[in-house]
Amino acid sequence: MTKPHSKVGRRFPIGYYFFYLLPKSSFSRLCGIIAELRIPKFLLQPLIRCFIWIFKIDMSDALEPVTIYPTFNAFFTRHLKPESRPVQIGKNILVSPVDGTIGQFGTLQDGKMIQAKGLDYTVADLLDDPARAREYAGGEYITIYLAPYNYHRIHSPVSGHIQYCAYIPGQLWTVSPWGVNNVQNLFPRNERIISYVQTTRGECAVVKVGATVVGKVKVPYHSIETNCFQAQRTGVVLHRPYMLQRGDEIGVFELGSTVVCCFKPGQVQWDALSLGQPLKMGEAIGHFFYEPLSLEFHDNSTST
Repeated sequence: MTKPHSKVGRRFPIGYYFFYLLPKSSFSRLCGIIAELRIPKFLLQPLIRCFIWIFKIDMSDALEPVTIYPTFNAFFTRHLKPESRPVQIGKNILVSPVDGTIGQFGTLQDGKMIQAKGLDYTVADLLDDPARAREYAGGEYITIYLAPYNYHRIHSPVSGHIQYCAYIPGQLWTVSPWGVNNVQNLFPRNERIISYVQTTRGECAVVKVGATVVGKVKVPYHSIETNCFQAQRTGVVLHRPYMLQRGDEIGVFELGSTVVCCFKPGQVQWDALSLGQPLKMGEAIGHFFYEPLSLEFHDNSTST
């Protein structure tokens, strides 16, 4: 078990030691197993309706009614009606990849990213790839937290293609606001899948961070997934690129988490964003400066 990371003189709240001692990976796998159980509908539907009531979820956006879902996880990873999340149209629009709340955004100064007041981490640790991370120095990043009530599918903020992704094993600390403000180096400590999107303006990274209770993080273009026994760092090169238009799905959280997007210098200019701002998938958050080459096509083959 990894010892708590701390700065000299830093005091942790009692809750920190609860999460430190909690067998986070085993507990999260158990939550994932329970969420996939096909329990009788007379038990499942009240559970789902209770969850909807507690978190005030708007089910008018859902593609299917509550009565259709065979498991709690099927409800949690529900698809939405396409018209409920229109993808902003415009030549250089950068869109939010998820429904969520802005935790931080800004420039990667000296390769560092802000986690919370008094806490930061490096893009090299997040990507677990120092050589690649150097190319992001001076670029931009945005962190978006997904609460339990949010839509939990992840989409591409830009057009391009995925040729390579990486799975980085790690711990499963909570990424709730409490965790962000108390667990040093939180996102690099947690397991994650990184989708590298190739565009006409170079590569950008969409980092899907695992967390406590997250059963799995999955992607549509490969069988790789998180929270597996004896997990090892894995890099996957697709034999056939996974082509994307902005707004196309690139992942799913089975029970919530956080997305961090990293961009290289000169790729992105933010709109007037603010910390704590709620976002909807497909909403414009800035501009991505493509080179004058069209990427507006579809060929989402999953052959590897």
